[in-house]
Amino acid sequence: MTTVSFFTEGDRITGFRVQGHSGSAPAGEDLVCAAVTSAVRLTECAINDVLCLEASVKVSERDASVTLKLPSRLEDSVEETCQTLLAAFLLHLVNLAEEYPENITVLEV
Repeated sequence: MTTVSFFTEGDRITGFRVQGHSGSAPAGEDLVCAAVTSAVRLTECAINDVLCLEASVKVSERDASVTLKLPSRLEDSVEETCQTLLAAFLLHLVNLAEEYPENITVLEV
């Protein structure tokens, strides 16, 4: 099971952690895992490479996880863009979780 935890402070999404394998198919054939991984990479690239931020990204092969945390202070326009990206990422994963409830869980912490 893949567990996605979104970190929040009030209404602000400050980051996320994706952990585990979905287990919907053998490695290399798991479409749920591929969808999650692709969405994680897109979100991280948009935040760090396109917006040129330095969000903290930690990858652990030991527990199959990736964690991203936004910098604490951002310009208003950049903050708004990041919140839009993270809200879209959250919505995408919630939709996947509704479609594949045995394979993915989304939490807000």
